[in-house]
Amino acid sequence: MLHEMKVSGLTIDPASNTPIVILKSVQGDHAVPIWIGILEATAIATELENVRFARPMTHDLFKNFIDKLEIKISKVEVCDLKDNTFFAQIYFSLDDHSYNIDARPSDAIAIALRAGCPIFVDDIVIQKSKQLDEEPEAWDKSEEGMKWKEYLEKLSPDDFGKYKM
Repeated sequence: MLHEMKVSGLTIDPASNTPIVILKSVQGDHAVPIWIGILEATAIATELENVRFARPMTHDLFKNFIDKLEIKISKVEVCDLKDNTFFAQIYFSLDDHSYNIDARPSDAIAIALRAGCPIFVDDIVIQKSKQLDEEPEAWDKSEEGMKWKEYLEKLSPDDFGKYKM
């Protein structure tokens, strides 16, 4: 069974200094945390905050490209979780044909936000995500890693408007 989800927010995992996107079900009380990269977190955050840059970022470029080709994204689905890696599919249509492609959940979510399409999570992902270790191992415990952690924790959506791209 699929559960429609919304992006509830972004946070930083204090143990690993890794951004996490939190998906919460539209109906019900399911929540799924997905550890993502900093660039994808930025792409999600800028769209959530409606921040626009002078030049298109990667996910914006992708959205512009599909708009020009009149491709309709119908939904994205976080469909599996294997060995602590999440998997997603982007579903789209072109010329009365339906297709789906493999994607990282972070990219699929960033694109779904831009396309205004629903985000779904499969039951199996919800079940498996509850089994993830409570304390993930930190990737970078060095002084440099701690500096990045401190920087990211202090970052606010307003900071994105300060930089020209």
